[in-house]
Amino acid sequence: MTQEITRTERSAPTRQFTVLLSPTRRGARLARLLAVAHLGAWGLPSESAAHIVAELATNATVHGRVPGRDFQLSLAVHGDTLLRIELTDTRGDRLPPTGPGSSAPPADDAESGRGLLIVAALADRWGVAPGPVPRKVVWAEIDLVPWPAPPQSPGRGRPRSGQRPSSSPM
Repeated sequence: MTQEITRTERSAPTRQFTVLLSPTRRGARLARLLAVAHLGAWGLPSESAAHIVAELATNATVHGRVPGRDFQLSLAVHGDTLLRIELTDTRGDRLPPTGPGSSAPPADDAESGRGLLIVAALADRWGVAPGPVPRKVVWAEIDLVPWPAPPQSPGRGRPRSGQRPSSSPM
């Protein structure tokens, strides 16, 4: 008897970054700054990812905080087509609402309650996965779109290293 086994796991990430941060406002801010720095170093757009990291890190510090325990930020790029953002905290007993209509929208004058709405708007997919007790992972994925090459003028190549492009022929 022959059986076929199909695996649905993603391939190993081509680029990855993971860091533990303190569950404080400073830790949440540092998570966003580190994400922007690494995505910039990898040559990837960072605006949407920065907002997602900021919201998930803030949630980890506000709702997932356990004194003396850090939260973890992980960024992984899979095949230059997918960015996966993961925030792991130690409050697996406090799961955020997931799915459309799972929570009521905040009042117009409320100062909080919009973080996961922002994540849902900016991410292509997001969700929650239970981690080893007592942890949980809140993740978001962004499909990476290749950037088109800038058009070049006919007959003019790129300037050599160290030269400035001229704005008008001399």
